[in-house]
Amino acid sequence: MSVLETYSGRRSQPRSHIHFAPQRQGPVDAMTLPNRPAVSAPHSSAAMMRGFDMSVAGLAILAFLPLMLIVLLLVKSTSKGPGVFCQQRVGRNGAMFPCYKFRTMVIDAQQQLERVLAQSPTARQEWERDQKLRHDPRITPIGEFLRKTSLDELPQLFNILLGQMSVVGPRPIVQNEIARYGARFSDYCSVRPGLTGLWQISGRNDVSYAMRVRLDSFYSRHHSLTLDIAICLRTFPAVLGSRGCY
Repeated sequence: MSVLETYSGRRSQPRSHIHFAPQRQGPVDAMTLPNRPAVSAPHSSAAMMRGFDMSVAGLAILAFLPLMLIVLLLVKSTSKGPGVFCQQRVGRNGAMFPCYKFRTMVIDAQQQLERVLAQSPTARQEWERDQKLRHDPRITPIGEFLRKTSLDELPQLFNILLGQMSVVGPRPIVQNEIARYGARFSDYCSVRPGLTGLWQISGRNDVSYAMRVRLDSFYSRHHSLTLDIAICLRTFPAVLGSRGCY
């Protein structure tokens, strides 16, 4: 049984399409996003979007392969542990999949996290609120650079080729984040997680978790090739600005 069936007891709802204005400046205000009823997307549209994913991922791998090899060597030579970190994440229909990233943390990251949360009430509150720490002692010096530039996520291009992720979609979550989505978890599971998405172009970690959930739900109900292209175009300035990257 998939995670979706375990937690929601029902299949995800279909989606509808809306036009997304790529010229709009500033972050998306998730509190004003409409909660429209969903309708199913045509099969031809799904095929076009999958073709878009394959084309973008394939070309990006060819373009960035030398850079990925350099990053891999830097990660392995500057701290102990593997160059690539693999963690089980929740994918489409609630299926778990191995999500790849360049390792940005020390190898005993979980033990260090538990120690920090036990010693610092402020850090514990921040973690419970956002599942993130602004000043995370587990991150290596090269890892901090990789996160600010989003280079740590380049290995997820292979997840896209394998059909586990899309270029655009919700950020892939771990199992203990499911409860935060509540009734919107089925929306999350109705699409593949993405390398980029509304969360990334709206401020990333500067966005509250509740707003992130609404952004994911909005995207899943209205995603289309036009929306994906618009988000991709806004991803480049968002990455260069490094807003909310930590």
